[in-house]
Amino acid sequence: MSNTADLNNLTRTLEEGAKSMGLALSAAQIDKLMAYQALLAKWNKVYNLTALRDPAQMVTHHLLDSLSAVSAFAGAQRVLDVGAGGGLPGIVLAIWAAEAQPQMQITLVDTVSKKTAFLNQVKAQLHLGNVSVLHARVEQLPVEQQYDVITSRAFAELKDFVTWSNHLLQQGGKYIALKGVLPQEEIDRLPAGWKVQQVQPLQVPGLDAERHLIFMERTT
Repeated sequence: MSNTADLNNLTRTLEEGAKSMGLALSAAQIDKLMAYQALLAKWNKVYNLTALRDPAQMVTHHLLDSLSAVSAFAGAQRVLDVGAGGGLPGIVLAIWAAEAQPQMQITLVDTVSKKTAFLNQVKAQLHLGNVSVLHARVEQLPVEQQYDVITSRAFAELKDFVTWSNHLLQQGGKYIALKGVLPQEEIDRLPAGWKVQQVQPLQVPGLDAERHLIFMERTT
């Protein structure tokens, strides 16, 4: 199969998957998401950003998986993606928000310099003006600005996620953690002063695995 046919198939998978989740993506959004996937695949050969090597799996397991969560960020102004890695969900969220919610600014933080180098490259090549990239440990970030939503995907146990970053959460803000199987034991170990406000199961087209969003907020 030619590269063009491969790309067309991948693009169709993305378009149809998004549509089945009720997301109407523009041609520009689709193009940027596919450009991001191509960059991820290219850099992955050298930097090992993701365990996935198959482009079709990247579309379902990364792009559609991250897109399944974007509606949860409706109305968010300042989002922090902790342990952003290769940019999931932060870059996908930024590509969606640039058109859907232009007021949203997304900050991606990671401790691994090769990952933040990749994120800066994506930001530059895809002209993502709503993205900032920080090479730092989240627990050491100064409170120069706070965020109304802090998110992560496969980053750490919930109690660590909250403990390390809650100084950056503005009053009335919330956490949105992207998880696989419902992490009930992690929920039970949340520190005092925090509660799970909502658990939302996700259906990701083409992904035969459990996915959940965990919404957390302060109790005081």
